[in-house]
Amino acid sequence: MVAIITGGSRGIGLGITETLLQNGFNIIVASRNKSEKIEELIQSYPDKIDFIAADISKSEDIETLTAFTEKKYGKIDLLVNNAGVAPKIRKDILEITPDDFDFVADINLKGTFFVTQKLVPLMIKNEHSRIVNISSMSAYTASVNRGEYCISKAGISMITKLFASRLAEYGVSVIEIRPGIIETDMTAKVKEKYDRLISEGITPIKRMGQPEDIAKCVLSVANGNFDFCTGTVIDCDGGFSVRRL
Repeated sequence: MVAIITGGSRGIGLGITETLLQNGFNIIVASRNKSEKIEELIQSYPDKIDFIAADISKSEDIETLTAFTEKKYGKIDLLVNNAGVAPKIRKDILEITPDDFDFVADINLKGTFFVTQKLVPLMIKNEHSRIVNISSMSAYTASVNRGEYCISKAGISMITKLFASRLAEYGVSVIEIRPGIIETDMTAKVKEKYDRLISEGITPIKRMGQPEDIAKCVLSVANGNFDFCTGTVIDCDGGFSVRRL
């Protein structure tokens, strides 16, 4: 089984990379930077993992990723669209600039769309391929100090529905996973705030999520446990999405 993981060198993506490697997948990690952990994994699994330096906001990098995958494997079984960035600086929606917006949207939204589009021909060669889009609880939760991020993640939800509808005839299922508050370097700067909110009950499960929590959901999809589902959303968020009185 061959899997591509965008943004797979750190955070949630790294957790997914490690879990799939441990379960026998051949992995291509596409990321802007190669982390030390990815270097270690390449040493440990030299025949199972490749790293492609790719910024998915750039069409030429997507072409490089596609060409490498086609040459080495000729097909893919699983695409995990995980690559994403947060705003460089959190700003009120009345203050963000077009450049602020484009930095986030070009990677999170535009990049995800065109990576998927370009890799589809390598997926429909299989009897059943799977796409997992990693979005966020921010897809439906308004944060006015990072509006461009929320908009990009809401867009991922529509990308999921669009490709689920378009690719069903080829046996390609598309699943969206919405992480909640996950302990990564992206949330490190606001960890104290999140710890307080969790202790006050913002989530029924009173802990931050870990990358491994998301990775377990991805593995379940990869193993075919959701093959009668497409366009489906999995909330992996400690119960944040539960409405309570």
